[in-house]
Amino acid sequence: MSLVVVTFAKRHIAFIRGGLPMLFAIRAALIALTLIGAGLAIPAYADSGTIRFNVIKAGIVIGGSGGSGTLVFHGRRYRLAIGGVSYGFTFGASATDFVGTVSNIRSPSDVNGVYGAAGVGAAIGRGAGAIVLTNQNGAVLTLSGRQAGLIVAADLNGLAISLR
Repeated sequence: MSLVVVTFAKRHIAFIRGGLPMLFAIRAALIALTLIGAGLAIPAYADSGTIRFNVIKAGIVIGGSGGSGTLVFHGRRYRLAIGGVSYGFTFGASATDFVGTVSNIRSPSDVNGVYGAAGVGAAIGRGAGAIVLTNQNGAVLTLSGRQAGLIVAADLNGLAISLR
């Protein structure tokens, strides 16, 4: 490979044989190394755990919910506090026991946050359901639950989970 330096108005431009400016060749090499490095990158490690909690919900137009639960992560148990507020057409009261998994977490504190959902539902007596929720930390709850009570709801609600 030969290098030719040409001077134009006090500026030196280096060319690689074949006419490509050296600056473009360096950029192309850096881009190629970046792409190769991206292909070899190790993905961030995320784990999962199991979660169990109960929520009691009641309201007329504006509703509230509260409860408690447990997260099991890497063999350790962490106590959880559950709370929430809903607004919309809500009438009645219900209690729901949820069981499921929480994924895409790196530590128990990733479960902390607000999980939002908009929905329409009704429960009279005992009912079963399933839901998937995500918080601002990227934690994904995959839950199934059994609901008891009399409640009719068409509301926007948020569920806040925090470690005790």
